[in-house]
Amino acid sequence: MAERNVSSLGIVSRKSLFCLLIITSILFSLSWLFVLGSTGRPHFIDHSLLSNSNPLAVIDNVSSKPKRQNHVELSIEGQPIVKNSVQEELPQKKKGILKVYMYDLPPEFHFELLDWKAEGGSVWPDIRTKIPHYPGGLNLQHSIEYWLTLDLLASELPDNPSAGSAIRVHNSTEADIIFVPFFSSLCYNRYAKRNPQEKKSKNKGLQEKLVKFVTSQEEWKRSGGKDHLIMAHHPNSMLDARTKLWPAMFVLSDFGRYPPHIANIDKDVIAPYKHVIKSYINDTSDFESRPILLYFQGAIYRKDGGYARQELFYLLKDEKDVHFSFGSVQKNGINKASQGMHSSKFCLNIAGDTPSSNRLFDAIASHCVPVIISDEIELPYEDILDYSEFCIFVRTSDAVKEKFLINLIRSIKKDEWTRMRDRLKEVEKFFEFHFPSKEDDAVQMIWQAVARKVPAVRRNIHKSKRFSRTVTRKEKGLESIPSPRNFW
Repeated sequence: MAERNVSSLGIVSRKSLFCLLIITSILFSLSWLFVLGSTGRPHFIDHSLLSNSNPLAVIDNVSSKPKRQNHVELSIEGQPIVKNSVQEELPQKKKGILKVYMYDLPPEFHFELLDWKAEGGSVWPDIRTKIPHYPGGLNLQHSIEYWLTLDLLASELPDNPSAGSAIRVHNSTEADIIFVPFFSSLCYNRYAKRNPQEKKSKNKGLQEKLVKFVTSQEEWKRSGGKDHLIMAHHPNSMLDARTKLWPAMFVLSDFGRYPPHIANIDKDVIAPYKHVIKSYINDTSDFESRPILLYFQGAIYRKDGGYARQELFYLLKDEKDVHFSFGSVQKNGINKASQGMHSSKFCLNIAGDTPSSNRLFDAIASHCVPVIISDEIELPYEDILDYSEFCIFVRTSDAVKEKFLINLIRSIKKDEWTRMRDRLKEVEKFFEFHFPSKEDDAVQMIWQAVARKVPAVRRNIHKSKRFSRTVTRKEKGLESIPSPRNFW
């Protein structure tokens, strides 16, 4: 009897398992039918829910033939754009355009300093007909203000001849940067000395007028000056105004005469000097055909950080194939320096009264490998350019040791020198100034360096507004109204 019960239970169990298997198969088939039916429907992505979503980055990185994708929503500057990539290509966003609002300062601050005379109330020269001439010689080395201003003026021409890293806009609220077109270096070079009949020099007077003008503008008040760009490339330019306009971004040659709260690498832009010697066009020289091993010509006895020059003079003056002598722009000095640098393998760039000098950029233009002895030097575009690929850096404390420098230079053989010289030829375009500007020339590289500062400028402006609602009651004229904390 017991065996019959066990047998019947086994039959029931097998029937139950068979039924369960059939039911499971039916449910599995229905689920696949549901999945297959859903694939014909478009999928919408809410980009606002994605962390770090940046539609502009998608547009910046698309190729000339973007990948096809389903219906996707993008937004540019807050405006939604719906594209179906099967029918249309994504719009191409032009990269690297810095929008610059330039104050229409009276001509006395800029081109009148070049003896240009305004006609008919015009603020700016008509650069389509004649470009005011900038004085030559050592004046040229700090002429950055001239080239940047011309480039902005050219950006407004119908057939813009410039390379176009920056364009001028006439609505300051649309601008990334507010440009102050004061030719400060030229003003210092020409008008720093006070005439006997004057109470103050023209240079000092224009700086005072500039401060009064700029700080009274709505653009300055809106940002506290943080988005203003002021050129002070000559170390002695803007000596009076810099202490009042320091929130602005300065274009400088170095920080040698600036306290760090006035100028620093986080806030400001280091621009190259314009070299004054001749560029080495069609250079076919090589290691053997440059007979001078190490070259320096310039002022030897300097103050401040320039003490190393005289120390090195006594260490190197008797070394064979080393040229180390006093020189100036007088008596055909520029041509002599050009010939000397073009004939040299290595060119010394030693700190003088300030950490930098145009000698570095003369060396680059000569394809003469720079040897930099300046512990506090800051270099243009160093956030994107590796100077160690084409320069030798030596600490001052090492350079003034007996035989240290000359032994180091002699240890650099032909292959290494040739590699560095070839790299010099590749990067020299970054340090050449042109009008009209050219792609990747110094004008465009400076604008691009400014553009890389813009996000930090915006962040600082936004942070400065955090407590704008809690300024003192007196400032807002609300003394009679209870303070907000009294409402809680």
